[in-house]
Amino acid sequence: MAVATALSTAACSRGAESAVSDIPKLDFEKYTLPNGLDVILRKDSRLPVVAVDLWYHVGPANEDKGRTGFAHLFEHMMFQCSKHVPCDQHFQLLEAAGASDVNGTTDFDRTNYFETVPANQLELALWLESDRMGYLLDKVDQTALANQQDVVRNEWC
Repeated sequence: MAVATALSTAACSRGAESAVSDIPKLDFEKYTLPNGLDVILRKDSRLPVVAVDLWYHVGPANEDKGRTGFAHLFEHMMFQCSKHVPCDQHFQLLEAAGASDVNGTTDFDRTNYFETVPANQLELALWLESDRMGYLLDKVDQTALANQQDVVRNEWC
């Protein structure tokens, strides 16, 4: 019995080592901007596209009991419009530039927004992200809020 256990443990160890060695090493560069924004860059020149993925460290974990859904609501609000982007144009501007995989998600402790764009459209993607990050509140009103509240309620049910 001891031999079988030892052989089984050795086989599991070899399997774990093999699984760990099968994980590719991804080189990346990480730095923090003066405004506190963390940036992680990874270059892969196989395709002429750029993936942009912004994470906000806010989600249901940051909400008070009985007052939930705000992170998800603002995930939706951030796609509507901002100071320099007309209402319902965020997706259209990206799609016109050849973007794919444009969306956002909210999870327990984070909300993220992502898009993949042709490499020559990186500036547009970053500009759209920065505009909604800095100028969303200029466009939040009761009408827009009510509209997205209904959308979020329908997703929840």
